[in-house]
Amino acid sequence: MDWGTELWDQCDIIDKHTQSGLDLVEKYVKFVKERTEIEQNYAKQLRNLTKKYSPKRGSKEEQECRFSNHQAFLDILNEMNDYTGQRELIAENMMINICIELTKYLQELKQERKMHLSEAKKAQQSLESTYKQLDNSKKRFEREWREAEKAAQCAEKTDQDLNATKADVEKAKQQAHMRTHIAEECKNDYASQLQKYNKEQNQFYFTDMPLVFNRLQDMDERRIKKLAHGYILFADTERHVMPIIGKCLEGMTRTGTNVNERNDSVVLIEQHKSGFERPGDVEFEDYSQGINRASSDSSLGTPKGPLELLGKNKNKTFRLFNKKSKVGFTTL
Repeated sequence: MDWGTELWDQCDIIDKHTQSGLDLVEKYVKFVKERTEIEQNYAKQLRNLTKKYSPKRGSKEEQECRFSNHQAFLDILNEMNDYTGQRELIAENMMINICIELTKYLQELKQERKMHLSEAKKAQQSLESTYKQLDNSKKRFEREWREAEKAAQCAEKTDQDLNATKADVEKAKQQAHMRTHIAEECKNDYASQLQKYNKEQNQFYFTDMPLVFNRLQDMDERRIKKLAHGYILFADTERHVMPIIGKCLEGMTRTGTNVNERNDSVVLIEQHKSGFERPGDVEFEDYSQGINRASSDSSLGTPKGPLELLGKNKNKTFRLFNKKSKVGFTTL
């Protein structure tokens, strides 16, 4: 089924329908542009986030990367950077393959539609002009035929008038003959104009307008096909980067599974163990037996306190944990 046959008398409907189709393309382009802006902003925020938490060169955080749980976080940041790159690629490809492409195609469709409607308007104006000529010819024929009838009646009346002279009768007959001749010419002209109009009308309704409508139908179907491809690209653009995004996510998962808590403990031990033995028991000094203080000090020796053993400043109160650390005790 085609528009030229089935919608031969629905020019306004076709006009509105094709315009509505172009409006939809324009609306979709605007939608995708806003989607790309969201992707770009999302990627920008992810970039800033990873930069914020990435350790600076030579910083304490970088030095702690020898522990697997610290290194894992750094690896996650690296994977997030790669993931962000794919979000940026989605925005870029959507802009190029959908927005720019459809915008260019839309301009071509607008020009094509304008050309087809211009052809239809030109054909319609030509038909209206021919109809106007036909109408004028018809009115002239009607007017002249009435004048011819009046002239014929006048000639007949004059011929029957006993008081009319032969010259009057002859003059009336000549006038009637002239009017009849003019009326016949108008009749022939009207018939010619009618034939011309019918031919042009047939050309208009069976050839010219169906051709224009079918071209508009072809244009609209091409628009729909192009727009449908744009819909597919909307999904495919993201689907194409899914394998890489999947690898980024797999990398994050692998990073988590590679964390070795026991190994991190061993690394801390190997880095900070002193190798010294723990201190023995402090001996009891019984002053009740009269042990000489000096000899006691020289013979037994003064035991070292915990501050010396742990390398703490003697002027500070002994703590195994700093002030910020609090050890909770459960009341039994």
